[in-house]
Amino acid sequence: MSFEIKLPLFEGPFDLLLFFIQRDELDINDIPINKITKDFLDYLHHLEQMNVEVASEFILVAATLMRIKVKMLLPRPVLDEEGNELDPRDELVRHLLEYKKYKSVVESLAQMETDRMQMESRGNVLRELKKLAEGGNVESEMQDLDLYKLLKVFQKVISRYEVEQNKPKHEVIQYPYTISSQRDFIMTKLSETPRMSFIELIQLEPNKIAVIFNFLSILDLLQMREITMHLGEGFNNFWIEKIEGEFVEQ
Repeated sequence: MSFEIKLPLFEGPFDLLLFFIQRDELDINDIPINKITKDFLDYLHHLEQMNVEVASEFILVAATLMRIKVKMLLPRPVLDEEGNELDPRDELVRHLLEYKKYKSVVESLAQMETDRMQMESRGNVLRELKKLAEGGNVESEMQDLDLYKLLKVFQKVISRYEVEQNKPKHEVIQYPYTISSQRDFIMTKLSETPRMSFIELIQLEPNKIAVIFNFLSILDLLQMREITMHLGEGFNNFWIEKIEGEFVEQ
């Protein structure tokens, strides 16, 4: 996927989401979560390929988008106290609308500040020239310099260096999994074994990220009606089975 924009245009993850919505002329109140999640993750992968550190807020929004996608794939809807079905996208839409409102206000204020900075008050030319002359008097500054001031400056520089060195660093690890590849992996295993429990699938790749991608892939395959699911033995276990031929609803 190619991006025709410069990275500094995106000051945060909501700025990036608004760009996708405006670019594709999407309805902000009815966001296609699958598409916008794919575009968002593709952009993060694009940053990783350029060796650009991905900020923690981008990672948090990426996780939020995937959580909303999982909720929308689950067959059981979330209901409020009155029994009305809740849309998992509501909170994201509310944050986007608030961000869009404040962004427009900030842009207006920034333009007003730019216009004001271009104005010059009348009658202050002599005072400004005097201030500039005083600021450029290097010999006067050197006469007031002593060991205490030098030590204070040195202490500030050292403190600033220590703060920069102790800043938390976020390391982004590129895992060799995608939902598409794990769907193919699961279907290949089901071709070898007609029926497989989720525990057996976990044991094939026993790491947290693989489990998450496998679970999301199972949800996709259920939605695509390529597999079926049966409750299995044990706590929170289930079996998956490949659907042969045309799917017939019970």
